[in-house]
Amino acid sequence: MQRIPSPRDIKDVWTDYKAIRVRYDALEAAAADDPAARVEFAKAKVECEKLRNTLMENFLHLVRYNAERIHQKLPDEVELDDLMSSGIFGLMDAIEAYDLERGVKFETYCAPRIRGAILDELRSMDWVPRLVRSRAQKMGSTTKQLQVELGREPTSQEIANKLAISMEELKKIEKDSKAVGVVSLSRKYFETDSNKDVREIDILEDKRGVDPIREIQRKDLKELMTKGLSRAERLIIILYYFEEMTMKEIGATLDLSESRVSQMHSSIIARLRAQMADRKKELAQTAAV
Repeated sequence: MQRIPSPRDIKDVWTDYKAIRVRYDALEAAAADDPAARVEFAKAKVECEKLRNTLMENFLHLVRYNAERIHQKLPDEVELDDLMSSGIFGLMDAIEAYDLERGVKFETYCAPRIRGAILDELRSMDWVPRLVRSRAQKMGSTTKQLQVELGREPTSQEIANKLAISMEELKKIEKDSKAVGVVSLSRKYFETDSNKDVREIDILEDKRGVDPIREIQRKDLKELMTKGLSRAERLIIILYYFEEMTMKEIGATLDLSESRVSQMHSSIIARLRAQMADRKKELAQTAAV
């Protein structure tokens, strides 16, 4: 098990690292032409990396701490490990640029660099421009403020007046803001007691799917309308109202003239209206009882 360096040991590591780093930089330029300097440069590089890795292992907890604080404010699809990977680059930059002679604690010096590296990575992952996101947030907060003040949903003109912009600018912001609301289908919708979380894709409505209740209602309506009709009359009702065919198309299908189909359709509708009127009276009497 690797021993955790004490504060005094870390100070010595810092001193050794900065000293070997100066030597490393001096040898780097000479290594191109001098074989002996090239050998010394390779040794300095190994020693420099070893000391740097020791420092990184000692201060790695600062990366996790800052990554966890930022992760709390982000959606679930953003992985903590990805934030830590970005923060490690910030820690490496801080180690390279840290000046022992200034007397500033390294923990204080490196925290902004770690956060900056994480935020830079998040911005590069965000495909929505920062200006668009900022305007969308401002419009959203203004809308909520007007809702509280007015006690109702504000109009577009009221929002534009509050933001001191024209209607054309507001429409452009609203159009651009639609991209801000795009979410991942893998995003967690809510947590459950089971092992499997409910995600956005699990509650997304399938517009192309068939509603079973509506299909049953259509079937019941079809049976009610065609009950007591002959085969030709039943086909006329089904083809006209459910298949949305024209009188001419129905006539060609049943080998009847268009006028004959129209005549039979009128007769069927008259009988159905009479049947529905009788059923309406029966239902009214049943409801009264």
